[in-house]
Amino acid sequence: MIILGIGGILGNAATALLRDGELVAAVEESKLARSGASYSRGDLPERSIASCLAMAGAEPEQVDAVALVRPVPEAGFHLKVRAHFPNSRIILLEHHLAHAASAYYASPFEDALVLTLDREGDFRCGARWRAEGTRIVVEQEQYFPDSLGDLYGRVTELLGFEANVDEHKVQWLSVLGDDRYRELFRDILGASETGFSVDRTFFSTERLRLGGFGAQFYRRLGLQDGQALPEDLRPHVAAGIQRATEDAVICMAGEGRNLCLAGGLGFNALLVSALETRSDYQHIFVQPASGNAGTAIGAVLETWHSVYHQSRRVPLNTMCLGPAFGAAEIKQVLENCKLRFQYLLTTDELIATAVAQLSENRIVGWMHGRMEFGPRALGNRSILASPLDPYSTENLNTFIKRREPFRKFAASVPLELCREYFEAGPNSGFLSTVGHVRPEYRKQFAAAILAEDLVRVHTVDRAENPLYWQLLHAAGKATGLPVLYNTSFNLFGEPLVCTPRDAVRSFYSSGIDVMFIGNFLLQK
Repeated sequence: MIILGIGGILGNAATALLRDGELVAAVEESKLARSGASYSRGDLPERSIASCLAMAGAEPEQVDAVALVRPVPEAGFHLKVRAHFPNSRIILLEHHLAHAASAYYASPFEDALVLTLDREGDFRCGARWRAEGTRIVVEQEQYFPDSLGDLYGRVTELLGFEANVDEHKVQWLSVLGDDRYRELFRDILGASETGFSVDRTFFSTERLRLGGFGAQFYRRLGLQDGQALPEDLRPHVAAGIQRATEDAVICMAGEGRNLCLAGGLGFNALLVSALETRSDYQHIFVQPASGNAGTAIGAVLETWHSVYHQSRRVPLNTMCLGPAFGAAEIKQVLENCKLRFQYLLTTDELIATAVAQLSENRIVGWMHGRMEFGPRALGNRSILASPLDPYSTENLNTFIKRREPFRKFAASVPLELCREYFEAGPNSGFLSTVGHVRPEYRKQFAAAILAEDLVRVHTVDRAENPLYWQLLHAAGKATGLPVLYNTSFNLFGEPLVCTPRDAVRSFYSSGIDVMFIGNFLLQK
């Protein structure tokens, strides 16, 4: 049985494919299109569909069901799907149900409370679900404009960033602020166990920019109405919305044993850490691709369980669900680009060469195996640096990623060695949470510390990514520290690189020193 799921049609379209109860492939359209001009919101994501079918070795005529996540733009969209998949059953799923299914059915739990929180999807901006076995039942729903995601987006714009794009910047900026505005945002949210009731008196219907906040809001900030936000207040405003968000979600979650989270708010690693450490739940699972793209996974899982009544669960053991490229494909691209390269004959030679480059404080582009699904690089499409490099922060953030200094990179460490260096939450394998550096290593990892001892920890399981795990161990043998700094392999403003050609373009358009694509080595 083959089930194809299509989600995020009106924002971050993606496709996933389930074959006989195994999640075979998942990929976002943007990573294949590489340009906004080549894909329009509302189009059928034909590249990601074709990619998933190719990875599964399947033809469109073999697809048993196509699960579409609402909202879809028009009735004609269904006709396009029918034309592509003439033998398929077409199934429509609600946006937030797809979010809930993507989290619960991919979790290790047999029962759980599920929260789905985003800005807006099918007129809802949040829901609380009760899940058991193969049933997910909604308990309460949150409707726009009483939206936690919308308020967070408004603050994002107020701080000079782009709403619905740069919320992660607000999150990381917040660690530099204090609690002076926490109560202000708690008052605006009006959170309780039944959800949120946003107080609209804090907004102005006549102000269309900078979040649309009104006189009462500025008065609580201690400013004149409409006054530009002073630079020194920005971290404290970010901290206010962040901590009020954490309080509100913890309140909405209530108490229980197992909790699942999906929706755009699931990308907020500080929120996830707060749920792990401050909520009354024993176990937390966050969908790593919790945004709109992840609903494609939710669509196939919901269809598998609820439409076809299959009881066998589909574990999410890896997020490396995208395309991979063989040596012949890579070599063809490198030769076509007239590049000089070295081919490393064995994995041992590959690892030893990479460790030697990292030990010389060189920044390494690392592209191997299948591309990650979701926004985070987990060791297959990564830029790597040694934590022993005193200039790693400046090189990665300023000269390569072109981003703000408060946005730190992750520290990758083998799962079994993590406790020696860090305290990490259960969702650290997919970079969905944050951890803490142990006191004796705070000076060593100063470049990656967000504030005090807070750090983005990425635990690497040998079974999930054996090559990257081997590289970390080899780095440990060479330097005494089995940790590498890891950030996503992409140019500023672009998604993760997918193909060898994407990697070549990013390599020669950035300050990366050396690049490994499979067993091919390129140096500048």
